[in-house]
Amino acid sequence: MDKIIMKTPLVEMDGDEMTRIIWKMIKDILLLPYIDLKTEYYDLGLEYRNETNDQVTIDSAEATKKYGVAVKCATITPNAARMTEYNLKEMWKSPNGTIRALLDGTVFRSPILVKGITPYIPTWTKPICIARHAYGDVYKNTEMIVEKGSKAELCVTNADGTETRDIIFDFKNSDGIIQGMHNLDSSISSFARACFNYALDQKLDLWFATKDTISKKYDHTFKDIFAEIFENEYKEKFDEAGIEYFYTLIDDAVARVIRSNGGYIWACKNYDGDVMSDMIATAFGSLAMMTSVLVSPEGIYEYEAAHGTVQRHYYKHLKGEETSTNSVATLFAWTGALRKRGELDETPELCAFADKLEKATIDTIESGIMTGDLYLLSTLENKTKVNTEDFLKAVNEKLKELL
Repeated sequence: MDKIIMKTPLVEMDGDEMTRIIWKMIKDILLLPYIDLKTEYYDLGLEYRNETNDQVTIDSAEATKKYGVAVKCATITPNAARMTEYNLKEMWKSPNGTIRALLDGTVFRSPILVKGITPYIPTWTKPICIARHAYGDVYKNTEMIVEKGSKAELCVTNADGTETRDIIFDFKNSDGIIQGMHNLDSSISSFARACFNYALDQKLDLWFATKDTISKKYDHTFKDIFAEIFENEYKEKFDEAGIEYFYTLIDDAVARVIRSNGGYIWACKNYDGDVMSDMIATAFGSLAMMTSVLVSPEGIYEYEAAHGTVQRHYYKHLKGEETSTNSVATLFAWTGALRKRGELDETPELCAFADKLEKATIDTIESGIMTGDLYLLSTLENKTKVNTEDFLKAVNEKLKELL
C-alpha cells in the first residue's frame, strides 16, 4: 500500500528511559512503514532538558500552540537521586506541569478496556474519563506550623490598600497547622470550557462535583462558573448532541460512580482529580492501560500515556536483559494524536489508520498475546506472555490483516 500522506506535522516530544525505547519501536514497527510521518521533533529527555536549561520544554509547548496537536513520551521529573544520576544543573520542573501551564490545559484520562481484564467494579462496562483541573488548590498552597497561643487570620489587601480580615483560628490551647489555597476565575473558566468542548468532541455526558455546601465561596465559585458558562455557551450544543451536563456534590458523585456502568466524563478539582484518576486506573486494571490527553480551551491537544518512564525495566534493558513492558498507553497516545491530526486536516485515511491500529492492539491482547503485566491480570484461558518488541510485532501482524 502507498504510505498515508500527512498534510500538517504534529509535534513529537521524545522522553526518557524504557518509554523512550518503546517510542522508537512503535515508530519503526507500526508507523513509519505505513505513514509518511511528518513531525516537529523535540527531545524532552532529561539530558537535553538539562543541556538547554529546560528551554526545549517551553519550545515544544509553543510548537504545540502552532500546530494544534502533539504526542508526548513519558519523561522524568527529577528528584534528589536523579540530580546525582544525571549530573543536573538544577532540579528541573515536571515537563507535564510546564506544558499544562503554557497551554492552560485540562488533563483527561480514560482506561482502555479489553476482554479478559475485568474491572474491580464489575458494573463498569464502559470507560470513565477523569478530567482534572491542573491549577491551584493544594498544589500551590502556602502552609505554616503554628505555635500554641497564636492567632491565624486571612488577610486580603485590596488594590487601594484597604484590608479585609477574617479569623482562621485562635490556637490558644494547642499547637497546630494552617494552609492557604487559591484559584483563579480565569483558570476555572478555561477548565470548564475544556471540559464542555471535550464532552462534545467525545459525545459523552459530563459530570462535575465539588463540596459547595461546606465551601460556600471557594467550591461554590467553581460550581457557579461551570453553570454560567454552560447555560450561556453550551446548553444548546449539548441538547443538539444528545448529551447531559450534571452537577452534584463530590461524595454523591463517588457513590454514583461506584454504582454506574461508566461511559461519561467526570470533571474534578485538582486534588480530587489527582486521587480519583489513580483510583479509576487501578479499578479498571492497570495504569499502563490508561490514556491521557491535555486539552486547552482553544482546542489544542497533547496526547501521552498516563504512566511514567518504567525505570526498573530500563535498567534491565541496559543490562541486556529481556523486558516485557506494556506499550499500549504509549501506542494509544500516537493513535490519538494521529486521529486528531487527521480530523483537523480532513484526512480520513489517517483517522482510519489510527482506528485500525487501536483495533489491532486490542485484538492482539484478546487473542491471548500480551506483556507480563497483563498476563498476570488476564482471565483468558489461552494466553502467552511475550517481550516488549514481540508484542508490537504481533500487533503489526493484526494490523496487516485490517489494512
